[in-house]
Amino acid sequence: MKTEKSKYKRILLKLSGESLMGDRSFGIDPEVVQDIALQIAEIVHDGIEVAIVVGGGNIFRGINGAAKGMDRATADYIGMIATVMNALTLQDALEHLDDPIQTRVMSAIAMQEIAEPYIRRRAIRHLENNRVVIFGAGSGNPYFTTDTTAALRGAEINAEVILKATRVDGIYDSDPEKNPQAKRFNTVSFDHALIHDLRVMDATAFALCKENGIPIIVFDLGVTGNIRRVVMGESIGTYVGGSCEIS
Repeated sequence: MKTEKSKYKRILLKLSGESLMGDRSFGIDPEVVQDIALQIAEIVHDGIEVAIVVGGGNIFRGINGAAKGMDRATADYIGMIATVMNALTLQDALEHLDDPIQTRVMSAIAMQEIAEPYIRRRAIRHLENNRVVIFGAGSGNPYFTTDTTAALRGAEINAEVILKATRVDGIYDSDPEKNPQAKRFNTVSFDHALIHDLRVMDATAFALCKENGIPIIVFDLGVTGNIRRVVMGESIGTYVGGSCEIS
């Protein structure tokens, strides 16, 4: 059950593939994965139901493959398989903690030897039984990002919020890594994000969340403990909602 202090009972956490590689140029950093697993376990022990969508950009990014001449659909399918690799890695980390967390990987592409097929009602049942559910293989369709998958799965499982973990502490009016004068938003509406093309998530993901009334919180995963801080309602990162004022 939801703790007294927690703001949400069921969340969807969106992790990029790059978040798993730490300071490496590609692949997976076991220490980073361990830290993420510990942060997830902390909120699971608080009674929060946790679903995760993980990207695959640390292994293969479909759109980059397509840009180099590969068929786009084929490149995207390779990227989907990469997300399953990351999902299994995160599952293993969660299940090998000192206080293990029950975890299920559900794949949108049939891989019955290593993952359950994605079935909405089964995913919800796992969450109700306090199991972390990791969604792999994106939506199972090319041309759709894992951000869009996060919005889709969030709507399907009735998530109260989508937590978008990034390398920066919120949404800015320009790239803060390129512009030191970039302004960070505390709150922003879906309409503003769409009109001004704030690309922390793609337009389809924003539109899906707007239509289904699911707020998004964009925050810095690099600060240990931030996942719990967001869930407990601390004002960190940028809150994206349907009718909130820009600040």
